[in-house]
Amino acid sequence: MVEQSQWMQIVEANPAHSTWFVKRFRDMAAAGQDLDGEARLVDAMVPRRSRILDAGCGSGRVGGALARAGHDVVGVDVDPVLIEAAIEDHPGPQWLVGDLAELDLPAQGVPADFEVVVAAGNVMPFLAPSTRREVLQRLRRHVAERGRIVVGFGAGRGYDFGDFLDDVRASGLEPDLLLAGWDLRPFSDDDSDFLVAVLRPA
Repeated sequence: MVEQSQWMQIVEANPAHSTWFVKRFRDMAAAGQDLDGEARLVDAMVPRRSRILDAGCGSGRVGGALARAGHDVVGVDVDPVLIEAAIEDHPGPQWLVGDLAELDLPAQGVPADFEVVVAAGNVMPFLAPSTRREVLQRLRRHVAERGRIVVGFGAGRGYDFGDFLDDVRASGLEPDLLLAGWDLRPFSDDDSDFLVAVLRPA
């Protein structure tokens, strides 16, 4: 049994949190806000009909957009309320409840040869700290030999960017590209408050 994620600790303390989260993004979508920035970057990395794993998919915002762009998407999240919303709001992808620290899609009959694995929306800081390297190793096992993993999260969330990159290398991965946002701005150690890391198997 792995340590409970910080996300589920928040939900345990406030059971209404997941419902609030779903409503927040539904309201943003209804207001016409642009919620597809992460998906646009990932879509640009691969040809049509690529297999993409949305790791920590939440209520399906990123994976749903990638499916509409023509990709074969599987989404996994630890929170069943968010998965229920993903199924309702974004039909098409395969949405699964699961802890990324125990991710083993082949055991569920899903091949582990994704062209891209994406973990957007501050997935990494919401993990239990003790599981961070385990999750990165499991994501690595689910990406194709020449595939890539794209991780994005903000500063000030308890996971220093330098520590993350140390964990990346300790997990058999290497950074291909570091950006300061999903809009392709270059990353700077000095003043970037967001990191998008494009990773490849070492």
